[in-house]
Amino acid sequence: MSTGVTYSLLALFGLAVLFDYINGFHDTANAIATSVSTRALRPEFAILLSAIANFLGALTGTEVAATIGSGIVTTPTGGHGQVIIAAALIGGITWNLLTWRLGLPSSSSHALIGGLLGATVAALGASAVRIDALVTKIVVPLVGSPIIGLLGAFGLMVLLLNVFRHADPHRINDRFRRLQLVSAAYMAFSHGSNDAQKTMGIMTAALVAAGILPAFKVPIWVMVLAAGAISLGTAAGGWRIIKTMGQRVVKLDPVHGFAAETAAATVILGASHLGMPVSTTHVVSGAIMGSGASDRFSAVRWGIAGSIVWAWILTLPAAGAVAAVAWAILHTLTGA
Repeated sequence: MSTGVTYSLLALFGLAVLFDYINGFHDTANAIATSVSTRALRPEFAILLSAIANFLGALTGTEVAATIGSGIVTTPTGGHGQVIIAAALIGGITWNLLTWRLGLPSSSSHALIGGLLGATVAALGASAVRIDALVTKIVVPLVGSPIIGLLGAFGLMVLLLNVFRHADPHRINDRFRRLQLVSAAYMAFSHGSNDAQKTMGIMTAALVAAGILPAFKVPIWVMVLAAGAISLGTAAGGWRIIKTMGQRVVKLDPVHGFAAETAAATVILGASHLGMPVSTTHVVSGAIMGSGASDRFSAVRWGIAGSIVWAWILTLPAAGAVAAVAWAILHTLTGA
């Protein structure tokens, strides 16, 4: 392997690790916002728990990595492919940092996917996109997963409220506050199982493009690297988004937090098993809305929820546009 290829690959891995780290602190709220807002867990303990569970969840499979790295676009080998991957990462990182600065819980997953699509179309044209896989693996889960999360949390809350309708509310809240230790860990584990795999897919695609791997297969060391980066990012926290998701969308009691975390984590783990890179942010936001709406529809602050939906809608095209510009710049500079 030439020195030029080595340096470009190191630069790509640096961008991938940076994206994974930002993904971690950007999406910390997914796992701990409800537990912190209900005072079930102290923030410092919640973040540590989330980081550990994220790491373990990231090591559970590679189905999502395969979808990202080789399932939705055709990436060429050599320098051309590496420039496309670098541009995709720049698009995802830029959009993540912008929405983090604004405190909006947008999707890191779809920022990366939008970046990958934007860079690929700019470089190779729309024919390089596998439309069938894009629809079944990306678009359908994008639309369906938050709805399933909302309905699942709503249904679980209705069940819990009926089972414990004669119980003392104070005692029930105390019990579910303790149970949120389990549901928060479950949520963080599911987050790692889906989100960290996306970076694994990008890293492995970079190795294939560089000719180091003959075919797409995620090495163990790539899994550990991606798991470590997202866990460190999680440990860094993401307080702006935690405030939005845990306090501004709906006022949560421990039972609501337990229902939201349990429903969202179940949806995300199912998607990971099917190789669907869903947005953990979308799913848990929908679950929070569903658990709050179980008391009364007006309990959800739909104005805040609407701004979150707009961030969801804008993520794919915005990250894609940034990635397309990044590809044009990198292509001009490198000639690849």
